[in-house]
Amino acid sequence: MRATLITGASGGIGEAFARRLAAEGHNLVLVARSEDKLHRLCDELMLQHKITAHYVAIDLIDYEADRRLYEETETHNLEIEWLINNAGFGSMGDFARLELENELEMISLNVMALVALTHRYVQKMRERKSGVIINVASTAGFQPVPFMATYAATKAFVRSFSEAVAEENRPFNITVTALCPGPTETNFFDAANIGTNVKDAFLKKGMQTPEAVVEAALGAIARGKPSVVSGWTNWLTARLGNFVPNSLITRAVSGVLRPRFEERKQIEGAKDTKEN
Repeated sequence: MRATLITGASGGIGEAFARRLAAEGHNLVLVARSEDKLHRLCDELMLQHKITAHYVAIDLIDYEADRRLYEETETHNLEIEWLINNAGFGSMGDFARLELENELEMISLNVMALVALTHRYVQKMRERKSGVIINVASTAGFQPVPFMATYAATKAFVRSFSEAVAEENRPFNITVTALCPGPTETNFFDAANIGTNVKDAFLKKGMQTPEAVVEAALGAIARGKPSVVSGWTNWLTARLGNFVPNSLITRAVSGVLRPRFEERKQIEGAKDTKEN
């Protein structure tokens, strides 16, 4: 049975992809850590759209998780026609003060798991001479971002990797697209554990809905584009790096964020003192 596999499918952009593609008749394989959320979503989509939906509750950071996921789909004779690598997370703060283990786990999920799953599933797509791979990057991947150093670097990798693999697989009728959303109505900022004052600095342009991001991705797939930035404002911001040196961009971003992180650090320090 042909199916679409979506990682990070329990919420945000991943869930929006699942709902949109189920409505278009795609059978689904939904992947995330939360079994309860995946189970409920699969039941809902199967009942509503008369499709088949499987779920695999797995943490893609775990050792050989990509292999176990691939073997699971092979065991159930699922031909992954579409692969949507959406799972990922971010962190924000002074790199020297962030937890090293968390930064390395981010690289593992945002980069290593994505590369591994792309490599595994593109083999069968080549045999069939058809397939779609969407790798979720970010507008943060278009330039270095102080206080989001590791996250922005992982998304720069995803964008570069996807565009290169897109060209390699063009003769096989496989479309590979790097999807680059800006701030989106998901739990990204809460999961990154940042303060409201820092969050506000990123949201001056407003946020897109996950559904708008998915719409941009599907439009790019229809046109065979190797990358797409969702939203005109985000597109203009992403292209700024073509005309302004990175040194000026990083200085400007740092000028906005550094005082906010210092303010947050002072607030947290005062709170700790009060509690002690």
